[in-house]
Amino acid sequence: MPATAISLPSPPVPARDWALFLDVDGCLIEFTDDPDDAGVQPGVVDRLLALSGMLDGALALVSGRRIAMLDRMFAPALFPAAGLHGLERRLDADIVALAEEGGADMRGVVEDARQALAPFPGALVEDKGVALALHWRAAPEAAASAMAFAEGALARLSGYRLQPGDHVAELKPDAADKGTAIAAFLEHAPFRGRVPVFAGDDLTDEHGFEVVNARGGISILVGGRTDSVARHGLADPAAVRDWLGVAR
Repeated sequence: MPATAISLPSPPVPARDWALFLDVDGCLIEFTDDPDDAGVQPGVVDRLLALSGMLDGALALVSGRRIAMLDRMFAPALFPAAGLHGLERRLDADIVALAEEGGADMRGVVEDARQALAPFPGALVEDKGVALALHWRAAPEAAASAMAFAEGALARLSGYRLQPGDHVAELKPDAADKGTAIAAFLEHAPFRGRVPVFAGDDLTDEHGFEVVNARGGISILVGGRTDSVARHGLADPAAVRDWLGVAR
């Protein structure tokens, strides 16, 4: 029977010896049709700051968003973070980029993607510079066209891979993923030597679950997706916030 968040046991309460890694969209916060419309619920930042203090700073956000966007969403906090599925990382003050901004080939793909999805109101092309995401949460009828475009565009982008997700397809450099980002954090203080814990909802989070499981940690699937290697589950972002102790 495939693992789902509902069928998996609930995770234990946060402990002081954890290194806590949290996905954002679909995990800490609910999805929105337009990623730019997403917001962080009251109390979340304060609770994350308190947890970070309890963990001596060993709390990081691991997201497909750019770190600069995470900083705006979680202001005034500046948490350690991995952005663009691990292509950006910040342990202390500086953001380290593992891939250069997209060149002429990527700019051409972005423009062609906008034309390809133009017939589908609500479908979005998110230009991430080094990566490209095609969203169809508000236009499910665009799914087949978006995937077909992404598969065709992949041949134009050397060193890229296609990462499907929840109502999204992303073209991103093959240089890193959430698993390699978590593994890199675990090599450095304050994360080193702690029990790794990662909560996420999407296919992009499976790399992180694998790394955490291999290190004897706690992997947490959020939502109703099936066929995951995660060993614990929570129903939705509201359940995640309750688990973390965010005040209602």
